[in-house]
Amino acid sequence: MRNKAPIRRIGWGYASLIGLAVIQQLVVYLKIYMNQSFTTLDAIFSMVSLGALVLGFILPVGVSVVVVFVYLVTYFVWLVTYADVNVLTFSWWLLIPANVAVAAFIKASLVRSARIMDRLQEMQDRNPEIDLDTSLGNKDALADTVIKQSNLAKRYSEQYGFSMAMFKIEFLPLVMESLGSVRYAQFLLELSSTIQKQIRFEDYKFFVDRGRFVILCPMVNVEYLPVLTQRIKTAMMDLSFIDKKGNELQTVIRSGALIFQKENFSKYEDIDAVIAALERNTETDLIGEYI
Repeated sequence: MRNKAPIRRIGWGYASLIGLAVIQQLVVYLKIYMNQSFTTLDAIFSMVSLGALVLGFILPVGVSVVVVFVYLVTYFVWLVTYADVNVLTFSWWLLIPANVAVAAFIKASLVRSARIMDRLQEMQDRNPEIDLDTSLGNKDALADTVIKQSNLAKRYSEQYGFSMAMFKIEFLPLVMESLGSVRYAQFLLELSSTIQKQIRFEDYKFFVDRGRFVILCPMVNVEYLPVLTQRIKTAMMDLSFIDKKGNELQTVIRSGALIFQKENFSKYEDIDAVIAALERNTETDLIGEYI
């Protein structure tokens, strides 16, 4: 599941920044309305408040804290000794440091998000056959495994074979809308865990996007395959999961399977054709032999 917290922090940061900008504009308008004037000093401090945003983005957080502390003390001394205290001069005591703080917060969130994206990219580069949402093997991993298994099954056809099955979430757009992105990612993880509990340790499990799980089972008894697929499908549909409105999600799963046939060996090199055949079989819960 992908971490959305940095994005939310950036959103709150920008919302705070917009709020501060609105407050500063209101204070300026209020001062002009009350005194019918806007002095050179007012203009300078208004520009300083904008410069504070730049400083918050540029300076390291530690330096920003020191600058804000020095400013607060210095401005307070000036405010109580020399300044003509009004709503605008008093607001600058708090709003300029607030600008620095918010800008530094947004910068830290952007840096943190960039680091997370770098780690995800590094993970993807290191494990290009891993689906980041589910940590399962992806389409490339499935293609590699199918080629290896089909070669073994061809070479030792009398002793070795394998079968594949796809479990597809029906009405996927409706499911995604009901759950939202975060809950949908959690839902996929729960389905993956449910499948794992129903298969053997030596079986393979993949996720090939668009709500489609694929398992590859070496040396499974052909007569047992319908029982296995039905058991997994039932377990997935019985999974209790709450949608974003607090209601229990009604899950519909379609399944289809393929049994390796030596005569079709060359077709197993085309993983798109294999996936398409599995998906066709899900339309009628079919266990087929041909790609």
